[in-house]
Amino acid sequence: MAVSTSPETPIPVGEVSRLIGGWIDRLGAVWVEGQITQLSRRPGAGVVFLTLRDPSYDISVSVTCYRQVFDKVADVVSEGARVVVHAKPEWYAPRGQLSLRAAEIKPVGVGELLARLEQLKKSLAAEGLFAADRKKPLPFLPQLIGLVCGRASAAERDVLENARHRWPAVRFAVRNVPVQGVHAVPQVIGAVQELDALPEVDVIIVARGGGSVEDLLPFSDEQLIRAVGAAATPVVSAIGHEPDTPLLDLVADLRASTPTDAAKKVVPDVGEELARIGQLRERARRAIDGFVQREERGLAAALQRPCIQRPQRMVEDREEQVTALLERGRRTLGHLLDRADSELTHTLARVVALSPKATLERGYAVLQKPDGTAVRSPAEVGADEELRARVAEGDFRVRVDGPPGAVAPPA
Repeated sequence: MAVSTSPETPIPVGEVSRLIGGWIDRLGAVWVEGQITQLSRRPGAGVVFLTLRDPSYDISVSVTCYRQVFDKVADVVSEGARVVVHAKPEWYAPRGQLSLRAAEIKPVGVGELLARLEQLKKSLAAEGLFAADRKKPLPFLPQLIGLVCGRASAAERDVLENARHRWPAVRFAVRNVPVQGVHAVPQVIGAVQELDALPEVDVIIVARGGGSVEDLLPFSDEQLIRAVGAAATPVVSAIGHEPDTPLLDLVADLRASTPTDAAKKVVPDVGEELARIGQLRERARRAIDGFVQREERGLAAALQRPCIQRPQRMVEDREEQVTALLERGRRTLGHLLDRADSELTHTLARVVALSPKATLERGYAVLQKPDGTAVRSPAEVGADEELRARVAEGDFRVRVDGPPGAVAPPA
């Protein structure tokens, strides 16, 4: 129930602590899972003190139990072990502290851990976190590699030495973190997120050596899996040895069987690349030589063609054709002109033969009245009428002798 308070009507600290204790008492006994980080068994003491931690969320809570409760599992439980505790939450009002009073402690066995991991694997796979289309390709030659590993560990040494042996100019941004225990998960997550936020980091390697299932358990933690899945930078998982398969291997963009294998997959070998460049240069040289030789053969074949050896021959052949056509045109035009001249001569002869002037030249004359009208009948003229006689060489005047119609007809 909410408590009604105000600046004018506050409640004392003791009352607040008492209310919290009342709420916690109503919670009842619960089963709690966690990892033991601290264990205190004082000789002769009837109470054992433990600290139970959730590695995924970096939260701890104190646990107390009677010695006879802990003695039942003392041979199989130690610091770092995962346990399930049946306990009742208790509130210590004078100090305002929460603790758990354990009535039963059960160690979490390997089989149970594996079963839980398999269930988590199926759940994350159903979300698509392990899908192949989410995998990001690794850069061919990373300039800066982020490395998350244990401090002064064999995994760190293997990655650095093998990578620099393959490509001496490669650079690393190393983040040393715990790779097992209760502090491993939050610090590995923080290191991955820190390296992912650096734009100059091209790829991130998460590496550690081999170990037991419990030792490698942080690399199957759900929070770490989701953090790696959300990273924008390609992540390479190099955890343990070949048989070890933490869930990090499934979400990472590339799985390496060992830290040494990670260095080989992330960094190219300078000797191999130089040899490959030499092979490519040789292939390019052969290709260019072949191309030049083909073009030379084609050019030689083209130079052997008659039109290339005697290019003027085409002009000479066309010259003969032009000359023949010109001569043929001249002959045709001459025939046409001769025919036209002949037809013009004949037409002119006919015109001359039919002209009035030709008639006059044969001795005939044309009589015209003063108004120029030609006289065609004797009846058209009168006595003493003056006419104009037109002959071939000119004209002269004549006068009609006698009455009209008295002129004798021509013989």
